This record gives sequence, C-alpha cells and structure tokens, in this order.
Amino acid sequence: MDDVSTPVRAGAAAPYGQVLVNEKWRGSAIAQGFQGKIKPIFEDGLGLVDFHLSNQTCVLYISETDMVVGNSYKRKLVRFRKATSLRGIVLVEKTRISEQYFQSVQKFVVLELGMTLLPVASQTEASQLLIQLVHEESKEHGHNPFRRKSRSNLAEPAVLAMVQQIPGVGKVKALALLQQFPSIHQLSNATTEELEVVVGRTIAQQIRTFFMQT
Repeated sequence: MDDVSTPVRAGAAAPYGQVLVNEKWRGSAIAQGFQGKIKPIFEDGLGLVDFHLSNQTCVLYISETDMVVGNSYKRKLVRFRKATSLRGIVLVEKTRISEQYFQSVQKFVVLELGMTLLPVASQTEASQLLIQLVHEESKEHGHNPFRRKSRSNLAEPAVLAMVQQIPGVGKVKALALLQQFPSIHQLSNATTEELEVVVGRTIAQQIRTFFMQT
C-alpha cells in the first residue's frame, strides 16, 4: 500500500480551512468526523501522505495494525523524510494492543527522524485532532496581513501537545519549555540543569527520564 512511485506529490496544498485527504481514507471514521467541521478534498496521487493541511504541513497515520504486523511503517516514514523537507506530523494509534510498541515508534519518529508524533486512541480522536490543527492553521494565517509569522507555525499546537505528554508537564510548563527549547530535538538534548532553570529540579528530572525511556 505504501509502495508508491511518487512518495510526496509536489505542490500539493489544501486551501486554509480545508484538508487534502488521500483517497484511501474515503468512508473512514476520520473522514466522517470532518463532516460539518472542515471540508475534506479527496485526491489520488498524494503518495505516502495521508492528509495535506497546507503546502508546508502534512500528516502521516500509523495504525495499530501497522505497528503490530511489522516495520513497513518505518520504511514509509524514512521515504517521506528523504523525499521532502515538508513538515511532517505523525499520528500514531496508541491502544491496549499497540501500547507495547509505542515507545519504540516514538523514539524512531521523534529522535531519529526529527518529526512530531501525536498519539491518538482511535480514528475518531485523530479526526478531532486534525480539525484542531486545520483551525489553528487558519488562525495562524488569519485576516491580519501584518501578523508576525509564528516561530513554529502550524507545528506549534502539535509540538505543544506532545510536550504535555511528559508526566508533570501541563500547558503552562510546556509553553515555558518551548520558549526556551523551540524544538523537540533541543528539548530532548537539554541537560537537567538547563531544564531546572525553567521548570524546577523535579520536573526537569522527569523530562530527562521521559526522553531516556523513549
């Protein structure tokens, strides 16, 4: 299914407030969840990409089955990363069945490929998250022509959500951390002493433990 001749279609972009959807998702729970919230545009030829949010950001989906049956999802992600410099967000189904594989996937996606990973419990939750990302993008590129571009642009809500997965880190601490360490790479490589300045020793140690385990 992922063995396509064109890994990423050049120039693919959804109008703001809409999303390009790989034809294989037509009729899925994700697509059904878009109804009345955002407009999906189904297209063939998106290659490895499952959802295009804009000309800079696209989403790849790793299902519970993908993790259980083997490592084909890794080839898919590596091909994507080699084929394009587009921002990639990876949604991963974290369920009771796939939970044992999750840390390995997280380490591969975040630390080895430098992509943003967000866990979802189901396609329904994935649909809600995609709607949120599309809305965030629309606000980011709102009607104010003089709006200063955000440092992390659309990826910011996704990165923020990921940092909040760390035990003891809520939204306030996550925002403070991302001001000091703008990327997951920088955050994961920060020393306990550097983190302690922002969130205190206890949380700093929890952050280091989180990244050492993943």
